[in-house]
Amino acid sequence: MKTRVEFELNGAPVAAEIEPRLTLGDCIRHELGKTGTHIGCEHGVCGACTIIIDGEAVRSCLTLGVQVAGKSVMTIEGLAEGEKLGPLQASFQKHHGLQCGFCTPGFLMTAHALLTREPDADEERIREVLSGNVCRCTGYLSIIKAVMDARPAYQRSQGGRS
Repeated sequence: MKTRVEFELNGAPVAAEIEPRLTLGDCIRHELGKTGTHIGCEHGVCGACTIIIDGEAVRSCLTLGVQVAGKSVMTIEGLAEGEKLGPLQASFQKHHGLQCGFCTPGFLMTAHALLTREPDADEERIREVLSGNVCRCTGYLSIIKAVMDARPAYQRSQGGRS
C-alpha cells in the first residue's frame, strides 16, 4: 500500500506516492528524478547520500521517504544558483576537490550544512565534520582547502543558500 508524501525539495513543493519502506534517497532518485544524490553503502557509513533536511545534514539511505512529510529537503541540485555553480561547488572545482565525483554530493551537502550554521568554522572543525564522509580518490586535502576557501561567501551571506 502506497502513501502520499508531500514536502519541499530544493525550494519547490513536491509529492510522491511511495511505499512506506522506501528510503528517501531512493525516493529522490527514482520517484522524483533528482539523481545527484548518490547511494553508496546503504548503511549510513560513507556519506555519499547526504542531503539536508530542515537545515541538518542527514543520510538519505537511513531516512524513509515518509519521514520528510511537511519538511524542507535540499539536495545537491539545490546548491547551484540557476545555471551558475554555488560558491562551495565553484571552490571544489577551483581546488580540484573531486576526482571520480561519486562522493562529491555528500561532501558538498555536509560542508554546506556546516558553513550555513558555522561560517567561521576553522580547519579542525571542518575536518571533524567531514570525517564522516568517505573518499577513495582525493586524499581529502583538496576537499579541506575547497571548504576553507568557500567560507567567505558564507560569512558574507551568513549562510549562503539554504
